Formats: sequence, C-alpha cells, structure tokens
Amino acid sequence: MANALQTLLGTLEKGALAPVYLLGGEEPLQLQEAGDAIRARARASGYSEREVLDVDAHFDWDRLARSSASLSLFATRRVIELRLPTGKADRDGSAAITEWCKAPAEDTVLLISAAEWSKKHEGAWVKAVERVGVYAWLKPPRFDELPAWIHARMHGKGFSAHDDAVALLATRAEGNLLAIAQEIDKLALLREGGVVTAEDLEALDADNARYNVYNLTDAAFGGDAARALHVLTGLRGEGEELIPMLGWLLNQLDLAYRLAAAPDFATGARDEYGFWPARQQLFAGALKRAGRGTAHWRCCLAQCARIDRMAKGRDTGDPWRETERLIVAIAQPRVAATMLAA
Repeated sequence: MANALQTLLGTLEKGALAPVYLLGGEEPLQLQEAGDAIRARARASGYSEREVLDVDAHFDWDRLARSSASLSLFATRRVIELRLPTGKADRDGSAAITEWCKAPAEDTVLLISAAEWSKKHEGAWVKAVERVGVYAWLKPPRFDELPAWIHARMHGKGFSAHDDAVALLATRAEGNLLAIAQEIDKLALLREGGVVTAEDLEALDADNARYNVYNLTDAAFGGDAARALHVLTGLRGEGEELIPMLGWLLNQLDLAYRLAAAPDFATGARDEYGFWPARQQLFAGALKRAGRGTAHWRCCLAQCARIDRMAKGRDTGDPWRETERLIVAIAQPRVAATMLAA
C-alpha cells in the first residue's frame, strides 16, 4: 500500500495543483521532501513568487487574509507557505485558515506545514483544508516497512543492496530516515551501480569519523556526558555549524518533554511517535534520570532557545560553551540546575 508521501507525489505528477496543501509529520526528511515536491511542481507551473509566514505565539493571523487580498506586482502566480511548528492553530488561526479555504485566492497555492503532528491536531480547520485541497499525514515507515523503503531509495540512487546490508543500515540508524538517507547518499557517491553488501557498509562506517548530531543526542540522552562532549568537540573541529545541530537537539528535547507529559510513556513512544525498541529504551532511561514531570525538559528547552539566540547574535554569551552545559544537563539531570544557571 502506498504511503501518504507516495500518494502525494503521484498526485503531483498526474494532476493540477490543489489550492491548499497541509503537510503534517514529525519526520524531517519526509516533511522536507514533500514540501520540495510541491514547490518544484509549482515552479514548473509558473508559480514564481513565494511568501513565507512563520507562526509563533505572537503571529498576526490577519497577515494571511492580507496576503490573500494583495496582488503581486511581479508575478501572477505565487506560493504562500504557512509554517506551524507545533501543528496547532489557535482560535484565530483556525478561523483564518477556514476562511481562506472557503474562497481560496486565485492563482495562489497555500502550503501549510506542521513539524509536530498527531490525531489530536485534526480540528475543524483540517477538515476545511480536506474539502478544497490535500491533507497528507506523513507517517514514517513502520519497522516492517523500513527495508522496502530503503531498497526503494537505493534503487532511486542507481544501486541495490543485499537484505543483510539493508537490515544493518536500518538497525544502525534505529529508523531515523534522515540518517539512513545520508548513508545512502554517501554510498551513491562512492559506488557506480552494483550491489552493496553488509561488508561494504561496515567499511564505510570504519572510514567515516563518527561525529554526527545523532551520536551527540544519543550519547546525551543515554547519560554518557563524556562521550557527548567528545562528539560535540569533534563536530566543532570538523567545522559543523551550530544552528542546524540545535534544530535536531530541539526536536529531541521536545520529544522528551512530550513523553514526560504523556499519561503512558510506552504507548506514546510506540504508537504515537513510532519509536523502535532501542529508542524507547534510550528515552525511558533519560526520563527516569530526570525524575517525574516536565520541569527538567522545560528548562532544557529554554536553554536551547537561549543558545539559538546567541548563535544568531541576538543574545550575549558563548553559544558553544552553553551548548556544552546543555549537553551535560541532558545527560546528568542532577547537575542540570547548576550547569544551566552558571
């Protein structure tokens, strides 16, 4: 059975653009690729102007109505991107989106993307989108679906792999699609067709410095502060930018916060977020060390936002030093108050 992303891509290839698209999903790779496909189809259809509206707690929803009413001076067709980081539209937002859907602006595509999504987000405004446009809940492949996803992606890059190699890649990345896609891209650069074996993957793993943001968060949430700091130092030494790393770190902290607030950890981790067993164990340990409630994770999220402001020059301080403190606080919650307040 085709998943939501495959269905969306098929629709884009065959038919005209819909006036409204809603993409909801917590897997960054799927959300990015779905949005890229819509933007590419729009450009090919003459939608040459793009406007981005980032929704935050102080967003003025009248901006959406004004965008609908305004006429472009430079292009007759445009894409308006409405980004909902939390997936939630308040009363004004729900009303504004519903009103837009009643009479979509001519020669305009409204692309709504939500980086957090679950069944509880499906309110009245989502139904309004469905009536006139396309709603795609981008769920990552399940455990039993992942091998087929990997095989298909490798085929699209011009090579194939043995089943044992695919199983090794899936297990090593613990279902993280972005990490898997990056490994596949590396293999595509190193090989010209052919079949990849498990030995090839092991060799690639040995040749690469294992400093990446996934190692960083896994070590931190696993309680290994020394390893996490070592990885962070390696990333900085290799010239990695801090802001992109903060995006993934924020994503994982937000997951920890929501799991800490969930009435049942196992159900939330498995059914709502699709965690593999190893990842369930990783977060279960992190939440146990942090104690009951969400206070620790709320503090970490606030520190992450502060570091982001520093990295962007909007606050004073050394963002790398503060990131070190945050990493230690995640790994060792008992010293969090001291590390984050220093």
